[in-house]
Amino acid sequence: MTGSRVLSFGHYQPSKVLTNEDLAMMVDTSDEWIRTRVGIRTRRIAGDHESVSDMAEKAAANALDRAGVSAADIDLVIVATCTAQDRSPNIAARVAARIGAPSPAALDVNTACSGFPHALALADQSLKAGSASRALVIGVEKLSDFTDWTDRTTCVLIGDGAGAAVVEACEEPEISPVVWGSVPEMGQAVRIEAPSDKFAQEGLTVYRWATMTLPDVALKVCERAGVRPEELGGVVLHQANLRIIEPLAKKIGAVNAVVARDVVESGNTSAASIPLALSKLIERGEIRKGSPVLLFAFGGGLAYAGQIIRCP
Repeated sequence: MTGSRVLSFGHYQPSKVLTNEDLAMMVDTSDEWIRTRVGIRTRRIAGDHESVSDMAEKAAANALDRAGVSAADIDLVIVATCTAQDRSPNIAARVAARIGAPSPAALDVNTACSGFPHALALADQSLKAGSASRALVIGVEKLSDFTDWTDRTTCVLIGDGAGAAVVEACEEPEISPVVWGSVPEMGQAVRIEAPSDKFAQEGLTVYRWATMTLPDVALKVCERAGVRPEELGGVVLHQANLRIIEPLAKKIGAVNAVVARDVVESGNTSAASIPLALSKLIERGEIRKGSPVLLFAFGGGLAYAGQIIRCP
């Protein structure tokens, strides 16, 4: 096999909805303040009984069901997350055990918000190299565990959830080569670190960097894939801020693409945001099967990654 393709996407979100009005009762903020700055109206928050592994398992089961694939056929599990509570075993191993995958390679990837396209690229490369034949790639976060609920600049942003994809080797590539990298000197711009272990960021710095730099990188992704921006059927960016998502899609000339705006109802779910948003678009039938879809994310590190896939 010389390529790989995505067979399906699946997702899971907790049932609890936290609105902007709810947050206004907790910190000094308002619905208007939040919507005008980041575009978020609601977000989902996991309960105390819902772990990162729980959400990842449910998204994985949804993706497997949509693909019509048994867990016994999965020989690689990659989980992108930065909110695992334990150092070992990793989330991938726990998911593999729960779904009944017999003996897969199982690894976690921590590049925070850009985790899913990083994980998808690793799966694609493994499948092309013959190291695996069918992979489960998951993005999952429980950011609510690492949120300072008294900080109005960060607590209004986050949401919990998971998204997953089933990927298999094939003869003709349907996943383009990845464009990825990092800006080490900006590594502290987005962080969860001791002693507070709470999510923090330099929001204005990240916003300026993203709006100035990312359009050129996204165009490089299209160039490497051999796809013109006007040919894109979908644009699914990391769901961080509507004021980044919409201008970027416009700047690169994706005039015919459906642009994911899941941030409005789900908030920033970090590594889960791209598969979660795309799974919903596919479920609603908003992106045509086989059309090229740009996936692109950036976040803690400061790492970024993107590729173009054919919509399953």
